[in-house]
Amino acid sequence: MISVSGHSWEEISINNRIIEKIKSDYGFSNILSKILVEREFSKIEIDTIHNELPINNPFLNNPDFEKAIKIINEAINKKSKILIIGDYDVDGCVSTSLLKNFFKLININADFYIPNRFNDGYGASLGLIKKLIKKKPDLVIMLDCGSNSVEAVNYLKKNKTQVIIIDHHEIYKPYPNAECLINPKKNVKYKEFDYLCTAALVYFIIDYYIKKKKLNINFEQNLTYVLLATVCDVMPIRKINRILALKVLKKFDIKKNFLFNEIFKIKKFKRLININDFSFLIGPILNSAGRITDANIVVDLLTSNNLSYKKKIINKLILTNEKRKKIENNSLKEINLKHIMNSTDNVIIEYKNILNEGLIGIIASKLKDYFNKPSIVLTKIGNNYKASARSTKNFNIGLCIKKCIDNDLLINGGGHNLAAGFTIKKSKILDFKAYINKLFDKKNLINKRTYISKISLSAINTNFLKDIQNAGPFGFGNTNPVFLLENIRVIKPKILKNKFVSFFAKSKSSTLLSAISFNLIESAINKEILFNKNEISLLVQINENFWNNKKNLQLVVVDVIS
Repeated sequence: MISVSGHSWEEISINNRIIEKIKSDYGFSNILSKILVEREFSKIEIDTIHNELPINNPFLNNPDFEKAIKIINEAINKKSKILIIGDYDVDGCVSTSLLKNFFKLININADFYIPNRFNDGYGASLGLIKKLIKKKPDLVIMLDCGSNSVEAVNYLKKNKTQVIIIDHHEIYKPYPNAECLINPKKNVKYKEFDYLCTAALVYFIIDYYIKKKKLNINFEQNLTYVLLATVCDVMPIRKINRILALKVLKKFDIKKNFLFNEIFKIKKFKRLININDFSFLIGPILNSAGRITDANIVVDLLTSNNLSYKKKIINKLILTNEKRKKIENNSLKEINLKHIMNSTDNVIIEYKNILNEGLIGIIASKLKDYFNKPSIVLTKIGNNYKASARSTKNFNIGLCIKKCIDNDLLINGGGHNLAAGFTIKKSKILDFKAYINKLFDKKNLINKRTYISKISLSAINTNFLKDIQNAGPFGFGNTNPVFLLENIRVIKPKILKNKFVSFFAKSKSSTLLSAISFNLIESAINKEILFNKNEISLLVQINENFWNNKKNLQLVVVDVIS
């Protein structure tokens, strides 16, 4: 079936004997069994559906982790001056806060610094290190950055400063000459854990240290922030990350978490927290600081014990995020979405002279979501252009940026498979555009899409939703499953906030069910919903919608077949 957006949809085909075995072994429904088989859930992942499993530290006795613990322990014993350098996103700020809070628990005063996006640029650059060396640290711990900071590390070593790097971004040889470099993207035996964010790696180092030293410290409450970093850094909600999400969400008591509780009170939410709150509510509020002001305030928030001070920071961050939204909306208006829609380029590249440097990543992410294509947004900074890239799972943008650097197309850059940033001369932009579109293999084009099953509208109820949610929590790498609904009439369609289209779905044998489309207003999908008076087929995900503190079932439209 070809949809109005040009995609070919077909039902997932799986050997019925495999589905029947899962049904027989675990007593699951046909739909849930099909989802689990299609996603290749391991036995451990399946066991988490009805059992609570512990988060076992996979790095016990790992040589890199052993080395990090040894260096940290020596620094503690010598009362060395420790400086933590993090990144300005949620993962970097959470990683920094975890380590800072741990040091506080064992009465060690470690300093920290989060680079200012506008004054310092990204990560542990040579320029930043030359500024921070004035603090005369004995040990620098780089978190969520540093994997390619060769010059900066060499400078620190010349100044007799030890370096530990804990990161998960793409890394290229020659590696920085740090005393210890932990990165699952290295050619190491723990490469299988490259789906963990930096905050998770830091948590496991702290957990290892606590176990090794037999300290009477309970650090598990910090798993909430590890999940926050995991979700905000778009790590797959599978394997350890899925066990983490289940554990945090099941035991989460909002009254015991000052940050979440305060934000919920300000927003006047009276409901249980869900995983979407981590990515769409808490994450953007914390991220707003690094995008348009300074992210050091986020670490202050997560490490301070002064509740009145924390309240002030939270209120300031909420106002900052509202400002961010306004700037973002105005910036999106500057981009010709219709032109992009008609373009045949496989990688979207937009460059403007005036765009907020801190928001180009969000705009790139929006374009990627709208058009399902890798997207890069550039803005003029001084004599050059600064860029932020967001990619689809089938195109490793971090690796492509490295190839562009090797071909002398970029001044500098780095990232991982889904997100990257770089600096480029204006004279190189057209060559870069041609080269990166050439790197995009036509095999990466995902015009063929699959849905789990065809179902009737009348089959959708609370029990059906609870059944499929057993495969959750849903997020990147474990997305909310898509279903096909045929012979649907659209009732009372309307545009909300000039962004979304809401309506009621109706079939001959069902009552009305609320539905929403988050696709571009100009998209063929929304045109069908708004103007087609005939019956159509919908490709949908099924959600719970919370509105006015009431919970209702809601369809989220992914595509339309007319």
